[in-house]
Amino acid sequence: MARKRKKRIILTGGGTAGHVTPNIALMPELKKKGFDIRYIGSYNGIEKEMIETLGVPYYGISSGKLRRYFDLKNFTDPFRIIKGYFEARLLMSKLKPSVVFSKGGFVTVPVVLAAKHKKIPVIIHESDMTPGLADKLALPSASKVCCNFPETLKYLPDGKAVLTGSPIRQELFSGDKAKGLEFCGFNEEKPVLLIMGGSLGSVAINNAVRGSLDKLLETFQIAHLCGKGNLDESLTDKEGYAQFEFVSDELTDLFACTDMMISRAGANAICEILALRKPNVLIPLSAAASRGDQILNAGSFEKQGYSYVIQEEDVTDKTLLDAVDEVFTNKDKYIEAMNKSDLADPIGTIMGLITKLAK
Repeated sequence: MARKRKKRIILTGGGTAGHVTPNIALMPELKKKGFDIRYIGSYNGIEKEMIETLGVPYYGISSGKLRRYFDLKNFTDPFRIIKGYFEARLLMSKLKPSVVFSKGGFVTVPVVLAAKHKKIPVIIHESDMTPGLADKLALPSASKVCCNFPETLKYLPDGKAVLTGSPIRQELFSGDKAKGLEFCGFNEEKPVLLIMGGSLGSVAINNAVRGSLDKLLETFQIAHLCGKGNLDESLTDKEGYAQFEFVSDELTDLFACTDMMISRAGANAICEILALRKPNVLIPLSAAASRGDQILNAGSFEKQGYSYVIQEEDVTDKTLLDAVDEVFTNKDKYIEAMNKSDLADPIGTIMGLITKLAK
């Protein structure tokens, strides 16, 4: 008797780490359930290194970006996308997956369309409040669409939308508080305030934090992830203040010793904050520098009582201090609201959809 072939899943997503880490978060459970995992991304995107490091077979395809503004690449990228579509079709024929899970980014559009052509079920995960252009193009080809926010359901096709929350890497919950304090050179006498401004950092957040640093240090020890090239050498030996361009392996320990956070409002970042139940101040990327998705994300979390929000244009030393004081004084209220969240088991809910469609 021929041996039964393992169920195979293709994961896809790329362009930013936020389009990759939720896929990585699903992998341990997928392996536990017996899935053979393959990954499709762009030839040389950030996703390639992140996935190959994990030993998961990786396949690169041609990828282009669809822009709503004039750019000379608008004349060449459609051909890259078409090439990527035919490459993805060949991969579907070769790999014969039972199901495809797409986390977003423009590289996923040809993958999703190719899966639809081959009659392979597709699950899309939309992180932000409103679907981005890539997911809008992919939605008609999806069997199910997962989302993070109750408000998103109205933007998604009836019968396909499922409120799941975002898959969170389980290692985020396994940090060591003592190691986190030691890494920063902190003690247990004062609470820890963690500031995260995104991988590139935020000038507005960095300036406001450093402008109000002495006042903040009266209450907190501060771990500041300020972004590449944004270290302030004059503050290197400031007691109670530890600054890093970014943190990788030590991040879980840093989360474990953190009592409160100031963060951007990217969908994955705030879902991690919610999962970790950290009282927080959110400072979303401005509409001038984005399509405004972070503003909507932050607004939803504020409405649900999880977060205090300051718009980037309103960030000053004073508004930051007032926000931190408000949240820390009423931290129990914010934690209680987060404890009532319905998004208790994103991985379990999504795995249920994957397993059902893979049959």
